[in-house]
Amino acid sequence: MDIRRLLKLGSLLAVLLIALVTMCAQVSRADGGSGEVYVMTNQPSGNSSIVFHRDPAGTLTSAGSFATGGNGAGTGADPLGSQGSLVLSEDQRLLFAVNAGSNSVSVFAVSGDQLRLLDTVGSGGVMPVSVTVKHDLVFVVNAGGIPNISGFTIDPETNRLLPLPGSTRNLPGGAAAAPAQVSFTPDGSVLVVTEKGTNQIDTFTLDEGIPGPGVSFASNGIEPFGFAFGHDDITIVSDAGSGAASSYEVEENGKVTLVSPALANTQAAPCWLIVSQNRRFAYTANAGSGTISSYTVSEDGHLSLLQTVAASTGSGSSPTDMTLSGNGRFLYVRTGGTGSVHGFRVEADGSLTLVATPMGVPGGAQGIAAR
Repeated sequence: MDIRRLLKLGSLLAVLLIALVTMCAQVSRADGGSGEVYVMTNQPSGNSSIVFHRDPAGTLTSAGSFATGGNGAGTGADPLGSQGSLVLSEDQRLLFAVNAGSNSVSVFAVSGDQLRLLDTVGSGGVMPVSVTVKHDLVFVVNAGGIPNISGFTIDPETNRLLPLPGSTRNLPGGAAAAPAQVSFTPDGSVLVVTEKGTNQIDTFTLDEGIPGPGVSFASNGIEPFGFAFGHDDITIVSDAGSGAASSYEVEENGKVTLVSPALANTQAAPCWLIVSQNRRFAYTANAGSGTISSYTVSEDGHLSLLQTVAASTGSGSSPTDMTLSGNGRFLYVRTGGTGSVHGFRVEADGSLTLVATPMGVPGGAQGIAAR
């Protein structure tokens, strides 16, 4: 074989090798490969998002910190009293953060463990505490003054946030609402808000992105806080004051119907709740007990207590915000009492196995998201 044919064959093999490596990397990321975990510092002197690199085994290493262009607010384990203050877009290319101390919301472009600030805009109210995104719509719930929701569209060219005219609506509970979270239903037809202060669950139906007036429904448990969706439009809610979790069906017309009454886990202050990727399990972070509890979730949304203590983060640790890795294999929890992040592998039977030793974050931090 002459030299030209050898060189041509070598070039072909090189191209094939590069393609194989690229394909393997893509498969690795989708099926348990590496990723990132993001935590919001919420510092009054200047808010930032801390980035941790996640390896395929779930362990974390620090990768940098990126300013939001706004200010955080408060100190302590749970300064914003909310879930969802830092969230990723559905395609995981954008990261949204609330700036409760400067009444604004920021959006970053995500490139692995690097973030690039794209925009910081007014939140449409006072003290934003939670944000949600669906396709090109973003909504924030503001907890200060007369609490409200306010919406934005994502500019398709720049990914900057554009205020959505007519989207600001006061919460039904008024000044006493103390909202904890805002989220779209899975089909994007309804916005759901929990009001801690009034024991209400609010819904806002959307017409071409514009919400109608809020309608409130009595919570079955005391102090509805964080929530996530199971199968279809079943929302599973943590009841912080009841030490429990409950579930509801949210219809397209905004009606909320109780499915599973508040089911106690015998732990204290289960404020934050997350549902596994396969929708079979729900987990509450019990700030008052330093534990995580687990529930099984049926197809129709009924709950059963699986493990009172599925994992422990230690006495005084105050586990708060939780997130799942993009592949659903790992659960990460911010422990506000000790200023750290713990990581657990989610096993097939719903049990949790510690995989990441605590990584430090500043006191007063709030919000966590992961890819």
